[in-house]
Parts: sequence; structure tokens; C-alpha cells
Amino acid sequence: MKRSFIIWLTLLSTACSIFGQANFQTIAEKSDFKSTSDYNDVRIFIDHLRKSSHYIRTENIATSTEGREIPLLIIGNPLPKSPKDLINDKRIVVYIQANIHAGEVEGKEATLMYVRDLLREKNPEILKNVILLVCPLFNADGNEKISPLNRTYQNGPVNGVGVRYNGQFLDLNRDAMKAESPEVRGVLTNVFNKWDPAVYMDCHTTDGSYHVEPTTFTWMVNPNGDNSLIAYMREKMMPEMSKILSGKYKTENCFYGEFFDMRDPSKGWVLDASEPRYMTNYFGVRNRLGILNENYVYADFKSRVLGCYYLIHSLLEYTSAHKSEIENILSDVDKKTMARGANPAVTDSFAIEYKVRPSPEKVTIRTYEAELINDVNGWKNYRRTDRQKDVTVPYYIDYYPTKNVRFPFAYLITTSDPAITDLMTIHGIKMEKLSSDSKIEVQKFEISELKGAPRLNQGHYTNTINGKYVNGPVDFPAGTIVVRTAQPLGNLAAYLLEPQSNDGLVFWNFFDRYLVPQWGIGYNPYPVYKVLQRVDLKTVDIR
Repeated sequence: MKRSFIIWLTLLSTACSIFGQANFQTIAEKSDFKSTSDYNDVRIFIDHLRKSSHYIRTENIATSTEGREIPLLIIGNPLPKSPKDLINDKRIVVYIQANIHAGEVEGKEATLMYVRDLLREKNPEILKNVILLVCPLFNADGNEKISPLNRTYQNGPVNGVGVRYNGQFLDLNRDAMKAESPEVRGVLTNVFNKWDPAVYMDCHTTDGSYHVEPTTFTWMVNPNGDNSLIAYMREKMMPEMSKILSGKYKTENCFYGEFFDMRDPSKGWVLDASEPRYMTNYFGVRNRLGILNENYVYADFKSRVLGCYYLIHSLLEYTSAHKSEIENILSDVDKKTMARGANPAVTDSFAIEYKVRPSPEKVTIRTYEAELINDVNGWKNYRRTDRQKDVTVPYYIDYYPTKNVRFPFAYLITTSDPAITDLMTIHGIKMEKLSSDSKIEVQKFEISELKGAPRLNQGHYTNTINGKYVNGPVDFPAGTIVVRTAQPLGNLAAYLLEPQSNDGLVFWNFFDRYLVPQWGIGYNPYPVYKVLQRVDLKTVDIR
């Protein structure tokens, strides 16, 4: 009798939990998609999820400038207490992030809805193969500035949305490389380095061309990542996700981009954000699979949220079904990256300049004819007409190198500036130091020109640098920092340290004080040297 009563209580508890989850709604749902959630709404919703299921727990990614905790939801069955529990675990880790721009709120609502509905299932099929990490509110400070005066061209919600920037007036989706915000430093340390997700999706809202499809998405594109991953996403993963989204979930979608010319779509559809300052491209340079989700700004708010919701379903269903394939691909790429760094060939290179060309397959966009309203200093404003037409056009998304430099065995850094070494550590890059004075054959960069941009960019007068490489022996003292490229993040290390990188430490002014003498003319030596060929470097770990 006692045993039967315990079983009855357990079943009742489970039923109440499921009933509670089924009837607990986001602010968007409660308001019939007239409103979006503020910070406290999200916290209350997460607290309800946490109390109603044994499959979820929370961690803190970071604390914002204004003092708000950035939540990370960890969902699994069984639920891992830490990444150490996954050493012999065959499940794949997926990370979904929303609200990096707090005026772009669909992902915030959709991720909360998805997690609730996933946990409502008794034994979720997805959780047999996936550990799911979710940050529904990455830019908490920007979200608290909700106003109907923000993004007034956007089709809902009527109570308004937050702002693009964080509490430091930084665009977090331009901060991946310089990592000046607590939010980005937190996600690098507490998600990317700690959990090493195989797949990452970042949720946004469009600002560009007119089309019918409420949901768009695309893949990482920077050519300094491993291009076999780009090819896998372009040729298999993204098309199959699109088919799931349109076929199973009846959601019209297309790959994200903008028309070169709204009045002449035949010129092509382009993705023009290629640098790793953008989070999805950054993730690709780390040799992982990055997805950019952009929900169509002129669709109604409900359609945008539901489109994002079903895209999350499509992503996780694909990843669960292809778990082993993805893990094997990523493992092979890591091994290839380390092997290249251990003994780089003369032909191994890093792209300091690149251009875009069409992908092998054209794309079909359900667009509208547009009329030019005005053209102010090259900024064109258009008006959408009611004349809808489908176009099949080239998709300019294949970025290829046009100017390369040699990829090295190692970099030697002759300054121990904490602003530089701490940033390298935050990125997860392994550093060592020379254990004794050494004469080493290196390639050094001699600066001929250094120009700061005329306009501030994220608080920086970003640099353009020119010069030439000179080979020769150089004496280095014990303690010189060594960054070997034979590590999984070797591509990222090169992107940060190459002087002519378009998104590295020189570009973002980290080396400025070391490059120009206080008196006189000319330039100091660039304090990073390249060891091109394999050599026996006597080093000790930095502790």
C-alpha cells in the first residue's frame, strides 16, 4: 500500500510538472505577440523551468556592466554537473544564443518556448543525443531599455524592443576578437572554452532587403577557418535544415543575405559580414560550426518568433540525427590543424585580404519590386511595392584569399603586456615561454606605414598597417612568450597575431604603444616574430 501511494505521488508530481510547463507562457505568448519580455520576465520564466524539471540547471555566463547576471541554461538527460562529465559521453553539445542585439528579440522568446516544450516531454528524444546550452538574454542591459521608439520600422512588438548596444555602448556582435565586454569575455570563457560546443546559432533580426520568407539563416564564412567545415554546412547541413523547416514545419525560409541592388535583384544576393568580430565567423575560425539566424524584420512579430522557434527544432533535429558525423568531422579538422602547425609547409598560408564570389548553387528569394525614395551620400532608401516576384540569383558568400602570408610554426611575443596575454588566455589559446636565452631564425615585420581610421569604431581608431617581412636570426631572452600553432585554436592565434590581419590585435590598437617611438621618426619593431619552420624551442608552460 505504501509503495503504491509513493508511485501515485510520483505520477501526480510528474503530471503537475508537465501541466505547469504546458500552460506557462512567455510574455510574447501571453500578450498575443504584442509584447516582449524584460529581464525579470526572463528570470521568472527560467526559475519556473528549473523548478519543474530535473533535466535543466543554470549557470552564470557573466555579470553585465550594469550588474545583471547573464543566464546560461544547461539541458540534458542525464544532466551533466560539469564538462568533465562529458569526457566519455557520446552526446553532442549545441549552444543557442539570443538577444545579442536587444532590439532583435525573436530568439529570446523562441528559445524560452523551445526549452519549455522540450522539457514537457517525458523522455525527450533530442536529449538522447544532445546537451543543449541556451542563453536567451545575452544583452541584458540593452534589453532593459525597451521602448516603442526603438526600431520603429520593425513590425512589432507594439510595446517596443531594447537597444543594439550593451551597457558600455558596445555592439557585442563586433566584440568577438577584442573581447572588451563582460558578456563576450564570459561567453568565451564559460561557454566556448568550458563546454566546447560543436554547433552554435546566434539569433538576430534583419535590417535589409524585402522578401516574403519570415526566417533566414546562413553559415560562417571566414576563409581563415577550415574550409571543409564551410563546405559541409553549405552543401549538406544548411540545405537539409532548410528542408526540415519548410517541409515538416511549413515555414518559408531562405539563406540570409541582401540584394546588391534592390531594383535589380539579378545582380545577386550577398552576405557581406565576413570578419571574425562577428560571433558566428569567430566560431568558424575556432573550427566549429557557426550559424547566423536572421528573422525578417517586416514580417509580423508572431511569424518571426514562430519561424525562429521552428528553426531551433530544425537545427536540433538535424544535429541529433547527424551527431556522429559532425563529431568525426570536427575531430578530423582539429587533428589537421594541429598537424599543420607542427610542421607547416611552404604553401600553408594565412589570408590577409580576401574577396567574395558566388557559391556553386544559386538561391531563390521571394522578393518584392522596390522603388528608390532617396539617395543620401550613397545611402539608398527604398519603398516596397505590392508587386511580389520570385527570383533565382547568384549567392555571393564564398570568400576566397587574394593576398596571403606564410603560416608559421610559432609566434614569439616580446612584450608581456597583460592586456595582450590576458586576452589570449580568454580566447583559450595556449601560451608558453622560453626557458632560456635563445638565438632563433625568425621572420620579423618591418613597418613602413601605420594609419588610424579617421572615425571611431567601437571606441577605436582602428589601424591599417603596411610593411615587409625580413628573415634572419634574432636573440630572444628567457621568458619570451611562445604561441605554437600546433593547437586546436591555431587559426585563431594567427588571426590575432598577424600584423596585417583585418581583425587582429594590431587592428584593434592593442600594440599601439609599442609601435611608434616617443621621439623621432619611423617605427619600432613589431613585437611579434614568426618562426616559420619547425624548430626545437625550449619552453615551459605559463602558469
